[in-house]
Amino acid sequence: MAANRRPTMADVAREVGVSAKTVSRVLNEDGYTSAETREQVLAAVAKLGFQPNLMARNIRVGGPDTTIGLVVPDLANPFFGTVARGIEETVRERGLTLLMGSSADDPDRERALTDKFLARRVSILIVVPSVGADHAHLKSHRAAGLPIVFLDRPGVGLATDSIVSSNRAGAQEGVAHLIAHGHRRIGFVGDLPVTLYTRRERLAGYRAALHEADIPYDRSLVVNAHDQPGAEAATARLLEVADSPTALFAGNNIMALGIVAELARGKRKDVAVVAFDDVSLAEALEPALTVVAQDPEELGRSAAATALARLDGDRSRARTTTVPTRLIVRGSGEQPVPTP
Repeated sequence: MAANRRPTMADVAREVGVSAKTVSRVLNEDGYTSAETREQVLAAVAKLGFQPNLMARNIRVGGPDTTIGLVVPDLANPFFGTVARGIEETVRERGLTLLMGSSADDPDRERALTDKFLARRVSILIVVPSVGADHAHLKSHRAAGLPIVFLDRPGVGLATDSIVSSNRAGAQEGVAHLIAHGHRRIGFVGDLPVTLYTRRERLAGYRAALHEADIPYDRSLVVNAHDQPGAEAATARLLEVADSPTALFAGNNIMALGIVAELARGKRKDVAVVAFDDVSLAEALEPALTVVAQDPEELGRSAAATALARLDGDRSRARTTTVPTRLIVRGSGEQPVPTP
């Protein structure tokens, strides 16, 4: 056998001196083979390092793979890494393996990635929907019994289970916290695109908190970005307007990092900040960052548990599960309004 190729079933058969069909029967536990032959085949498998092609086998026999397909918009965002951990911990005891890919929030890339997962007959498909994606093409797969769960955002064109955070209520609580500390000029730094479900829900929570406190909504205090440098620039623009905000609400963890970086650059410790999403080292900042924390691990666990229930035969109507957020007070959101 050449050293630069993977061992095949034929190599195992040649090592033992039996047919490839006999090796297949042993590995798939399909039909009778003697105990001696079985031991010889398994010894050869271990010696050669042969790995059965489970995907090919499952396609051949018409069964599902032992994998879960997870589509996220950004592999670099630690939020989705924690979500994946929650999924993996939940499905591991069922013998399922998590496969993960990034759509880059592009509908075409999302469709291509889901098609690849479907081609290998994953047991479960979990998708963080891209903005503008249509999921009607998944209807036949769901009808055939494939558990499909939308995570973090609802999908479009397919009635199936969704797991989301309490985005609107969480944002309202965070902004109300700033208002309770005397702030009335509160900027909102939100994600792009503006049609993104989480951004819309969090902006709605921001507006609800203002309305509750009889504070007029000022469109000039709402800015948008899609990455940390963009959030830094958006923050700088907010701080330059006449009657600039005394407090800022970050629409997600990436926006929060941009806000913190820009305030540090300008040595601005007089601006209160509350962020939606926790960030690493939030407690090490000065002041420590007050956040409305999601529970990404619970989002993952809930998505996995819902999918496993479907896999086990739950045929009830599609439902949306909302995972609560919680306000963590650390100092930045409690900064007082500067005296004139």
